[in-house]
Amino acid sequence: MRKPWFVSVVLAAALLGACTDPSSGPEAGPAPAASPGASATTQQPAPVVSAPPVTPPTVLYLGDSLAMENQEVLGEELRERLRAGYTGAPHSGTTVCDYLEGSAERSLVPASDKAAALVRTLRPDYVVLQFWGNSWGYTPCMDGITYDGSRERYLERYAADTRRLTDQIRSAGGKRGPRIVWVLQGPDPVTPDRVRRVNALYERTAAGSGDLVADAGRAVSPAGARYTWTQYLPCDSYERAHPDHCTEPGRDRTALHLDDDPLHFCLAPTTSEPRPCPVPSPGIRRIAREITRVIGEDVRAG
Repeated sequence: MRKPWFVSVVLAAALLGACTDPSSGPEAGPAPAASPGASATTQQPAPVVSAPPVTPPTVLYLGDSLAMENQEVLGEELRERLRAGYTGAPHSGTTVCDYLEGSAERSLVPASDKAAALVRTLRPDYVVLQFWGNSWGYTPCMDGITYDGSRERYLERYAADTRRLTDQIRSAGGKRGPRIVWVLQGPDPVTPDRVRRVNALYERTAAGSGDLVADAGRAVSPAGARYTWTQYLPCDSYERAHPDHCTEPGRDRTALHLDDDPLHFCLAPTTSEPRPCPVPSPGIRRIAREITRVIGEDVRAG
């Protein structure tokens, strides 16, 4: 039987470290469990996606372990709802600087998978970027800068990296370069203010470059409590129609996280080898549907 994740800081850190994603390091430690009444939280509405656009978009998806576990479900949603061409190329344990060209010597991403290199090869219409924020300095490209060690320095460096990545993607795409979709993250159970500030940084970056934001984190947050972490949410209409996505139908609520992993949304135990999530997981589907909705609306508006 899986032990409750809140009983031991050491156990939680060890289990999260095994998933090979440094973004699930110390900040993914124990957090307060959701109250038994979490199922009474106001229900999140399911995203509404209209008919497929006349010209299907092409989408490139990059990111860390959250993107790694999401990638197949996002591809399904994009193909089904938008008839999109889709490529997923996430790498667990990464952050924004790993995808910058010129960082191959100190990066977890090979040169061939840098964002600009993939844009030049694939010529996507959209580049979706999903990063938790790698706040504890695992990847070498962060030069040891951590949120706990120096919050302002961490945020300044992270902002500079998001601007550089935007510029590199723009340059690689030429005159008709792709639009970037910055995915906002769900609540951080240990340092909620960090996610607020990282999400605000993504929003400023998108506004400054005319790009998009997908607030997927809201889809995995209680209604009216955007930065309050919870393990469970009421089942939405999609989950009620697909019983394997409503994990506790008798209580009309569904699990977003395993007991021993408050960060990831895959309801299968993490493994030492990163992989797409192999089981139905409501949090992943909610995130994918919101990203798809934002892209679909932009395609139709264009």
